[in-house]
Amino acid sequence: MNEHILILGVTGSGKGRLAFELARERGAEIISVDSMKVYRRMDIGTAKPPIEKRAQMPYHLIDVAEPSEAFSVGRFLELAEDAAKEIGQRGKPVIASGGTALYIKAMLYGLFEGPGGDAGIREKLKAEAGTIGLEELHRRLEKVDPATAQRIHRNDERRIVRALEVYELTGRPISDFQNQWDEQKQDTQSRWKVIGIRRDKQAESSRINKRVKRMIDEGLVDEVKGLLAEPKQLSVQAAAAIGYAEIIAYFNGELTLDEAIEKIKINTRRLAKHQRTWFKTFGEVGWIDVKENDTAETVLEKAKAILDF
Repeated sequence: MNEHILILGVTGSGKGRLAFELARERGAEIISVDSMKVYRRMDIGTAKPPIEKRAQMPYHLIDVAEPSEAFSVGRFLELAEDAAKEIGQRGKPVIASGGTALYIKAMLYGLFEGPGGDAGIREKLKAEAGTIGLEELHRRLEKVDPATAQRIHRNDERRIVRALEVYELTGRPISDFQNQWDEQKQDTQSRWKVIGIRRDKQAESSRINKRVKRMIDEGLVDEVKGLLAEPKQLSVQAAAAIGYAEIIAYFNGELTLDEAIEKIKINTRRLAKHQRTWFKTFGEVGWIDVKENDTAETVLEKAKAILDF
């Protein structure tokens, strides 16, 4: 069976660099596991691999959707499985890399369908999101299902609404159903070798702040301006992406540019915290603890040691 390697880590951890170096050495192709890199023309704020790297190495699931489209975990999994199959047919290893925990979980364990839905409840909750705000809905979720609330970002309307819908429909938190599903899926991870990159939290925060500054310097504000000028409106999902939501708020006069930049940093650090929480639920991860003096080469060597290459 062809190698299937999954590299996970919080945003800005260096997993993309490791994936590139490992893929180059193994003759592999890379599948991006990122809910925002799927969108075309959303390049700077999603930290896509540079064009020159993509010219050297085949990447999959980057630029596969328009920013006006909704993009589901189901669609991701279908495309990812197709890509993995095609890579395998070429006799090459598969390296998946990303930080979108829900997509990673789907790749490792399959999709969680959960209880059925109720359109009336869902529309009511969406209306409330528009009137009282997502923050208030997230606080409500924290009261009835703190485990799920900890994993869901405050800007993720779809998942907040779904979790509250399940609770109103069944009287049980969605995390109860997910725990049952986890038990059923424990043995399905076997084809993937999973490694993770982690750093000291202070080092992670410093890297996040530098990354945000770099995005602004590279033209994130103009990128968002261009997207807002397109004929088709951004999807709710694309518009809620960290880096884009805050700059949109700046253009709407809700924040100054400095406030928007600071909020991007804060929200990215919150995302990293959520990712760390999610990743603790994944079993059999070979963790690489990256030190301050580590280079790309030393991280690669640590990865190879874990993978027994």
